[in-house]
Amino acid sequence: MFRGSYPARVDEKGRLKIPAAFLGLIRENYSGQFFVTSTTGQFARTYPIEVWSDIEQRLAQISSTNRAKKKFLNLVSYYGQVVWLDKQGRVLIPSVLRESAAMKGEVQVVGSLTYLDIWNHQRFLEEIRKNPITPDDEKILDDLGV
Repeated sequence: MFRGSYPARVDEKGRLKIPAAFLGLIRENYSGQFFVTSTTGQFARTYPIEVWSDIEQRLAQISSTNRAKKKFLNLVSYYGQVVWLDKQGRVLIPSVLRESAAMKGEVQVVGSLTYLDIWNHQRFLEEIRKNPITPDDEKILDDLGV
């Protein structure tokens, strides 16, 4: 499981150096192939291809006329690309996503259990400040046993 948050950098060629805390887990448990995408263009969501393949299998079971499925696939296809982890532990962020998510220089790599979210550092701080956990969120989490 990916957990925690670590600072990192996206270089001038758009490559993200995966933080060491995540890199060992990736090398132990995954092939090194990823699907990097987004549903908003505000950040990059990086799925090990094994995790993304499970999502695709579930989506394949849904009717092709389902509007939510179609919107989701349009967004993840627009922003997404399959990439490989290189020997230096870097992955390429697709250029369309780099531009929309302001991915250059300092970024935050956030573990989200089965995938990594990569945010422009400043944008991430703004996001967590404007979206704190509410009493309603606490109730939902409590109902889920968390």
